[in-house]
Amino acid sequence: MAGAEDDRALIARAARDAGQLALAFRARGLKAWDKAAGDPVSEADIAADTLLKDRLIPARPGYGWLSEETADDRSRLSAARSFVVDPIDGTRAFLKGRPEFVVSVAVIENGAPVAAAVYDPSTERLWDAALGAGARLNGQPVRMSGHGVIAGARLLGDPGRLTALRDMGATASTVNSAALRLALAASGLFDGVVAVRPKWDWDLAAGHLLVTEAGGRITDRAGDVLRYDRDLPRQPAPLAAGPALHALLLERLAQEEEP
Repeated sequence: MAGAEDDRALIARAARDAGQLALAFRARGLKAWDKAAGDPVSEADIAADTLLKDRLIPARPGYGWLSEETADDRSRLSAARSFVVDPIDGTRAFLKGRPEFVVSVAVIENGAPVAAAVYDPSTERLWDAALGAGARLNGQPVRMSGHGVIAGARLLGDPGRLTALRDMGATASTVNSAALRLALAASGLFDGVVAVRPKWDWDLAAGHLLVTEAGGRITDRAGDVLRYDRDLPRQPAPLAAGPALHALLLERLAQEEEP
């Protein structure tokens, strides 16, 4: 079986190519439709998904597969390792011509990510990570912010749903892509990510490893570790930050939920 570093190199190349393909589709105009109410998809999503599957599965034929744009064949539940893919995370922003979308690819083993790549084609930023080898942005190591108090913390989340934290002196900004939020936090450009709604595995798996390899913590809002080997590939609302800030945010959010 390939090592995590080999998987990191493989998925990073594929994510970059898929991102460039998505940009090319958008530049010439594309078709889009709703999979369900408020859940858009475009022919670029499908093309990027196809590129990733055609590139990754032949290279790692024993791996399972989970993607937002592919019917779940449940191969991931019996495979030793699996790819978890979002070919365009942030489709709404993508369709509006905004830069807040990425290609997100992770490799999962024993329910946890061991390799990750998040590619932002609008800015040509590539984050990648391998278990035990650190997280990088365009080849350079990154670290989570060391900010350890809520006052002055720069958070990514829904500002309208983080009123209590803002009242304590935090600021809140929103970015359409969940994977991009985690990548930005892993780089120390923001101090944490506070979600208010559940997220799918493909939204989080790659960003999860970026955060932990950059020295941060990511859990659900109850403090439980996120796992990626469950029958339903959906996670409770995640919380990511450096260790000190993460502990304070957990405490504050628990107080909000007390009866």
